[in-house]
Amino acid sequence: MVIQVDPVYEPSVRAVCVKAYPLHPHGCPNFGHKDTCPPKAPRLPEVFDLTQPCYAIVNPFDIGSHVAAMWLKHPEWSARQLRCCLYWQPKARKMLEMLIAKFVEEYPGHVIARCPEAMGLNVTETLRRAGVMMEWPPVNIALQVALAARPAPAKEKP
Repeated sequence: MVIQVDPVYEPSVRAVCVKAYPLHPHGCPNFGHKDTCPPKAPRLPEVFDLTQPCYAIVNPFDIGSHVAAMWLKHPEWSARQLRCCLYWQPKARKMLEMLIAKFVEEYPGHVIARCPEAMGLNVTETLRRAGVMMEWPPVNIALQVALAARPAPAKEKP
């Protein structure tokens, strides 16, 4: 699904990447290593023209059905193992990429961010203001969200 949104830019969102979670006491292992992750990732206004229409490309992934299917295959697994992103994200990302490809065909000239939260987008609040509620943590549906907009205007050199 593609919806026009008014991006909620909050640079502090990038700090979520360093919050501890199971087996990762220092947060995401990509932090500081990938160019698309903080602190290397550019900030939203550096990439997008936020004065022009912006779009959320949303892939709703049925994580509830995925967990149920995994439980049938692996009844001995813990709930955390059944929800492990290593088992569902590749399929979901492929679905998101198909949505992005369709968007790019229909809306040429837009820049796409596949991980806009790394750029400071408060995805939850942006979607809420557009009428889309996210489960957090996701129980039935996990939403993958890309942001699309026109590129930021080139800055003049002094």
